[in-house]
Amino acid sequence: VQVVESGGGLVQPGGSLRLSCAASGIIFRIYSVAWYRQAPGKEREFVARISSSNSTNYVDSVRGRFTISRDNAKNTVYLQMNTLKPEDTAVYYCNVNRVAADYWGQGTQVTVSS
Repeated sequence: VQVVESGGGLVQPGGSLRLSCAASGIIFRIYSVAWYRQAPGKEREFVARISSSNSTNYVDSVRGRFTISRDNAKNTVYLQMNTLKPEDTAVYYCNVNRVAADYWGQGTQVTVSS
């Protein structure tokens, strides 16, 4: 199983980025997928999740700014991040999971700075 994140980078405050999480080696459509992030010196925190039935939930700090979606035909989940703030700076990790299975990507850096 391979999980690969992409789409990170440097963006100014107020800008947007779209992260992608591509998984292979699994029946992707039956898995839930979540995004987590870890800022320097802080613990990894939950950001957003989409279930196999497309229900979503978000941490309060990103609700209304971030949108998680999935394309099962492409085995990919997206995290659209708008109105980015400096406090969104972190390494973003993708987690693909279901009962008795849990896979992580290597992370992608997002830096929000002027």
